[in-house]
Amino acid sequence: MRPSARAAEIEGEDGAVYHGGDLGAARSLFPDAPTPWLDLSTGINATPYPTEAFSQDALTRLPDAHALMRLLTAAASAYGARDMQQIVAAPGTQALIQWLPKLFPARRVAILGFGYQEYPTLWRAAGAEAFVTDDVADLTSPGVDVAIVVNPNNPDGRLIDPQNLAEIATRLARRGGLLIVDEAFMDLIPPGTSLIPLLPERGALVLRSFGKAYGLAGIRLGFAITGFDLAEKLRTALGPWAVSGPAIEIGATALADKDWLVNAAARLAQLAARLDALLTAAGFSILGGTPLFRLARHQHAAQWFQKFGRHGILTRPFPERPDWLRFGLPGAEADWARLAEALKS
Repeated sequence: MRPSARAAEIEGEDGAVYHGGDLGAARSLFPDAPTPWLDLSTGINATPYPTEAFSQDALTRLPDAHALMRLLTAAASAYGARDMQQIVAAPGTQALIQWLPKLFPARRVAILGFGYQEYPTLWRAAGAEAFVTDDVADLTSPGVDVAIVVNPNNPDGRLIDPQNLAEIATRLARRGGLLIVDEAFMDLIPPGTSLIPLLPERGALVLRSFGKAYGLAGIRLGFAITGFDLAEKLRTALGPWAVSGPAIEIGATALADKDWLVNAAARLAQLAARLDALLTAAGFSILGGTPLFRLARHQHAAQWFQKFGRHGILTRPFPERPDWLRFGLPGAEADWARLAEALKS
């Protein structure tokens, strides 16, 4: 099988969007690879927030309003939101992304740059004309109802100034449009880059993921921060008890622990530089990324994907960009040594 075909097999052939982390497909593709697998195909912190045992009530009782208020208060403080009522908690941001085309019908959707493929897929499925553009000016071009910016972008880490985004949202709001800003990887970026503190009253919605920076993707927790009317629509769509009791308790505690996040950001920035150096020494060129993942280019990226796979290391290929691979950051020193060995052999 050709290298590009093998990478495409990981992506799947059923029309579903691939998100990385599919170890089942990796095992099928590389049955002789050593185990355990080292999964570098996602952008999830390999050193998770240290969770304590949550209360028995979190498991045996339906989440109550007081517990949810504690979570939303912590989220408002962590993200710089002006009002807790602007925040909607959900079982992961993907649940919110699925709902948006239904709650905000659009004829024409502009998406800035190559990135998270759920956006064009879902909006086209809802009947919209969704197009990808590299020109920020196109986000407010005639006929655009919804504009989408992933900030920082996945996979290249591109950042758009929040003041610029606020102006785009204001222009869209004047004609009843909406700017969606996906800040899934914003937690570890230096302050001053989020739109949330500048969020206009109308025309903007920001998504924040909890599990990536805190290394707890499995508890499924995310947030939308938006105007009061759209926030209420989202709450109604999700229904009561949308977030589990354990997710509420863990999220509220972690989001209030600002020292942990500051220390994690500093440590991950150092590790990202370490990964850049390893990849560069092996002949890759670094295209960008965030403190949780690095995007690299190599003319033989497909062969490298195979080589890593044979070593039991899963990376993230892009059939649309066959010379790209994205790497999450290893956690334990043994994982770093394993990657270094694969890069040398």
